[in-house]
Amino acid sequence: MDNKDNTAGSASGPEASGAFLDHMVELRKRILLAVLGVIIGCIITGIFHEELMEYVILSPAKDADLILQNLRVMGQLVVFFKVVLFTGIVVSFPWVLLQIWKFVGPGLYSHEQKWARKITWFTSLCFFSGVSFAYFVMLPVMMGFAKTFGTEEIRNQFDINDYFSFIITLMLGAGVVFELPMVSYVLSRAGIINAAMLRKYRRHAIVMVLILAAMLTPTPDPVNQLLMGAPIFVLYEISIVIAASAKKQIDTRSSESASDHTS
Repeated sequence: MDNKDNTAGSASGPEASGAFLDHMVELRKRILLAVLGVIIGCIITGIFHEELMEYVILSPAKDADLILQNLRVMGQLVVFFKVVLFTGIVVSFPWVLLQIWKFVGPGLYSHEQKWARKITWFTSLCFFSGVSFAYFVMLPVMMGFAKTFGTEEIRNQFDINDYFSFIITLMLGAGVVFELPMVSYVLSRAGIINAAMLRKYRRHAIVMVLILAAMLTPTPDPVNQLLMGAPIFVLYEISIVIAASAKKQIDTRSSESASDHTS
């Protein structure tokens, strides 16, 4: 009996080791594919870097009639690499998420794979919505504020590196914040939160939203902070609806499983 158990134990060892190595090989493959996607995205954006600089990166500054200048020896070269890297990552974002899904997907049940696949694209949609909101709504307002704020004794001229860092911070921050409905859906499906809990702590959420808006908004004026805070609160309300929908899906599936067992 002991010999049989020892044999089984020794057999399970190589199998477990082989499975672990397979996971590591798959993980390496997905990481390489994700990095390759980012590189391709950077190559594509590098080809069109002049158009990106003129019509995308510098457009908010030109619309606000801001004066930009380079204060570093290799400043414009650094900005070039920053623009290519940032836009390359943004362009390849859905591809990177797809690689994450490809790695995680095989370990999920079939019903989990269905909603996890939706999450992949929903995450991309939320991220691009946040980036778009920051670029088309928040940036024009903030650029106008940056131009007019201060005294006439001080001339507002901005370093191009600081300007681009400002844009990156704002757009990435908005992209992350707009993931709130997706996070709510995942946590609801996992049973960690529910719509009743989110409604209960709505007042606390308002305070946290104002604090978060103040942290994410690069400018100190209350108008821009409210401009960031209002969408976050709307996203919180959307998250309540999504959490309720996720709970309904879980209850429906549970009732279907119970009826199948009964039959």
